[in-house]
Amino acid sequence: MKKSFERIKQMVIKEFIQVLRDKRMKAIIFVVPVLQTLVFGFAVTTDVNNIPTAVIDLDNSYESRELVRRFASSGYFTVLATPSSPGAVRELLDRSSVSIALQINRGFSADLKRKIPASIQVLADGTDSNTTMVAVDYAGRIIKKYAQDSADPDAHSPARIDVRQRAWYNPELKSKNYNVPGVIAIVIMLTSLLLTSMAVVREREMGTMEQLMVTPLKPVEMIMGKTIPFALIAFFDMIFITVLGVVIFNIPINGPLWLLPLSTAIYLLSVLGIGLFVSTVAKTQQQALMATFLFFMPAILLSGFMFPIENMPVIFQYLTFANPLRYFLVIIRGIFLKGNGFSILWPQMLSLFMLGAAVFTLSSLRFRKRLG
Repeated sequence: MKKSFERIKQMVIKEFIQVLRDKRMKAIIFVVPVLQTLVFGFAVTTDVNNIPTAVIDLDNSYESRELVRRFASSGYFTVLATPSSPGAVRELLDRSSVSIALQINRGFSADLKRKIPASIQVLADGTDSNTTMVAVDYAGRIIKKYAQDSADPDAHSPARIDVRQRAWYNPELKSKNYNVPGVIAIVIMLTSLLLTSMAVVREREMGTMEQLMVTPLKPVEMIMGKTIPFALIAFFDMIFITVLGVVIFNIPINGPLWLLPLSTAIYLLSVLGIGLFVSTVAKTQQQALMATFLFFMPAILLSGFMFPIENMPVIFQYLTFANPLRYFLVIIRGIFLKGNGFSILWPQMLSLFMLGAAVFTLSSLRFRKRLG
């Protein structure tokens, strides 16, 4: 037992030396996590601000100017044009000079005073559907708030529908709160897959695999020696990005911290197993790189990170059950944003563990067979 531990320890030290000596590997370990965190935190955002807007105020009353002022001061809309006719609005939208136009028709103020529905038209450029949906939603909220504020509280008008909107767990709907925990899962997958698959293939390319096979190392010790260093690097990346997220992006961690390394360890069973499997298929580092990305991109698309799984065709929804990223995203966002503990997340963790145990066992058996 002691000798076995010593052999694994020497193997782990050798792997660390090899990895840290390679400039490409050091870039994967240290540069990729920082770049991905900064890009997803700052650049990849679904928040919409400063929407180019045109306003056509045909009423030109105190009430209409107050509504326009609220649009301009909201921070969501930037009024770039104030055309005098509806035809000019169409031209601005055709040229993509503005994305949305607010048209306040004549009689707006008089209708408000007579307590009858006042007419407002919101025109939007629908070529970018996601941005348009968000912009129209913002406009609707401002108009609704204006209507509530301008209602006469003493009037015996019909009962109004009091709609109150509130988003739990991420009340300001900040996309960075959604993205940064997901980046942790993606970076762990990418670095672990690449490092594991390429490290084994590199031994084969350099001809040092035969030297390892004639050493007293047993196959299980070789597997542990090859995977433990990259598991430790994955933990380092997880801690590193978590600190970056909290310090730079002010991402909250509402759940128990101890669940983070535990769930990461379970997640690594699958990821390292897949990396080990790739190493048994690929014969060169280039093939390992290609095979890694062949798995990596569909894994992201079928994880729920970019698109809701519920919106996918049924067959793809079933495929997502074989994707470890699907489970880990639910776990890590539950820990960060919802403050979920083990009592809530255990079904996801159990599914992830069963998937990981199956993948790692099958990959290890194939790896041992290749060694034999």
